Amino acid sequence: MNTEQIARRLARLVDEHLVPGAQLAVHRPGDGLWTTSVGLPADAAVPIGSITKTFTATVAMALVSDGDLDLDAPLPDVGLPLTLRHLLSHTGGLPSDPDDVHGTSLRRHALQACRTLVPLHRPGAGFSYSNIGYVLVGHLIEQATGMSWWEAVDAVLLRPLGLRPRFTVGPDTDRAAVSGHAVNAALKRITPVRQSLALVDAPAGALAASATDLVTFGRMLAGAPPTLVDPDDLDLMRAPVRHAEPFGMADGWGLGLALYERDGTVWVGHDGTADGTSCHLRINPDDGAVVALTTNGSSGFALWRDLVPHLADAGLPVGDYDGFRALRHRIPPPPDCAGRFRNGDTEYAVRPADREVLALTVDGEPFADLSLFDGLVFAMRDSDTGDTSQTGRFLRDPQRGSIEWIQIGGRLARRQVPEMV
Repeated sequence: MNTEQIARRLARLVDEHLVPGAQLAVHRPGDGLWTTSVGLPADAAVPIGSITKTFTATVAMALVSDGDLDLDAPLPDVGLPLTLRHLLSHTGGLPSDPDDVHGTSLRRHALQACRTLVPLHRPGAGFSYSNIGYVLVGHLIEQATGMSWWEAVDAVLLRPLGLRPRFTVGPDTDRAAVSGHAVNAALKRITPVRQSLALVDAPAGALAASATDLVTFGRMLAGAPPTLVDPDDLDLMRAPVRHAEPFGMADGWGLGLALYERDGTVWVGHDGTADGTSCHLRINPDDGAVVALTTNGSSGFALWRDLVPHLADAGLPVGDYDGFRALRHRIPPPPDCAGRFRNGDTEYAVRPADREVLALTVDGEPFADLSLFDGLVFAMRDSDTGDTSQTGRFLRDPQRGSIEWIQIGGRLARRQVPEMV
């Protein structure tokens, strides 16, 4: 691995993408830990957004290993035949989030959402990325341990790993966590932003960590000591779940971990976006390699995408998702692509922009232009930034043959019937 080449490339990409700061940490058996940072101290805590979900999932799986939680027992009080396995793999059919937070505890918030939000499909029948599902996991952890989610994450996971607890919301909020930044590349404007995560959404996104912290965590998930989850349960976390098809996000999904294929090798990990931050964790279970990048700029996701091929050129072929592999032949949009689709309280509206392009709005605001390809997959051009790195798809009802769902960023939205409009 050519570390000098990687460090130079990271510094260039930080400048090109107007990212205020970035940390990169790599551990490979035999080589040990290597780190580099630009614009940030190496030990600075960066809000890691949804990578928090993998921490929450790991605590839950440690409790499964101890017999305190059951992966397949029906959950009480939710009114749906949901299990912990469904929640960890995003196959429960739950929408992502409600617009309004009514509950003041994880339990009240999660149960209220489960009772009021319209399911996208029956549990186990498909994949839709769900924050509220992980709030429900946090509630189960609190029930099993008698501790708050924050206390359980610290006691079950962080302290045994030698990591300091750092949270962006909660009773022990770490005021030293670095600020995120909104980056406007067109205007070359970089604006600090505050974290806005609601307290009750903490299990889905409240942790802050350095890239080195993430590597420590990732090594445990690769099988290095300490053994906090039984090896068989670790294997379950890293194995693909049936019907978990996270199109637009990853190549597959396990229990709290996304799967990324590269040259016949499957890496696992998670991406996380908080307010003005973008962070990425990748783990190769076969050889124990772990790679983590943290950035405190909203353009950090594009930086990561540009960095991955340079890591491979420097001798570190990291697994990542490439939705453009599914794009083959351009096709005109079928008429039944148009319509309104709903995920919880979020509405996606699709209409023809011209004969070849569809216009997508989210809650009435322009979001992207869609260019359709074989298999009803589409490339997206962001309405604000012009970014073209994202893909999505439409899905037909297998019985009726009509387009029933749109999937963007791993989230499903179901077509609204006329009486719901």
